[in-house]
Amino acid sequence: MENEHGSELGTQEYWESSYNREIRNYKNHGDVGEIWFDEDSQQRVIDWLLKQEEIGKQARVLDLGCGNGMFLVGLANEGYGQLTGVDYSPKAVELAHNIAQDNNLEISYKVADLTQPQDDLGTFDVVHDKGTYDAVSLCPDSPKEKRALYLATVEKLLRTADSLFVITSCNWTEDELEQSFDKFIKYHTIPTPTFKFGGKVGNVVTSVVFKKL
Repeated sequence: MENEHGSELGTQEYWESSYNREIRNYKNHGDVGEIWFDEDSQQRVIDWLLKQEEIGKQARVLDLGCGNGMFLVGLANEGYGQLTGVDYSPKAVELAHNIAQDNNLEISYKVADLTQPQDDLGTFDVVHDKGTYDAVSLCPDSPKEKRALYLATVEKLLRTADSLFVITSCNWTEDELEQSFDKFIKYHTIPTPTFKFGGKVGNVVTSVVFKKL
């Protein structure tokens, strides 16, 4: 889905306002907030990672655009110990930090704009993205250039050629992701729900695992 028109979903202001509201809800009601899309995809990715023998519980995992941090909370509850989440919304990072702290979980959170170089983050065995590439694609200002900058950052965040980049998208098909991610090679497709329309079968969301070329 090539969208060069942008959307408020691609602006930092939208997410700051949204997470400001969710922080209030969390403090008042203990509500961790909404899942942007496909609530089950987070668990599908966690279940898949648990089956990968080469990815031990000491793997360094980075969640890009971590939002409320619930993906990392899920991994922490499975025994993973080296977890980092980044988001360009300081309010998202504040909410994620509060949730982890209240659950006595050691998860590191940082504010980071992934369309800029992130030399201070280090490198990781697993880099996870659910919806962040989608949001970058909806940026009203030069989305194509921002996508390229984002992918260049991701490539540098992967520790070795065997490190995994796991992406779930609601905007891009598997073929489109493969075509755009020319510095990566597809390693695995995580099955996601399908639908039938006009005699053709499609996926509601796409979850693909890449490695560096």
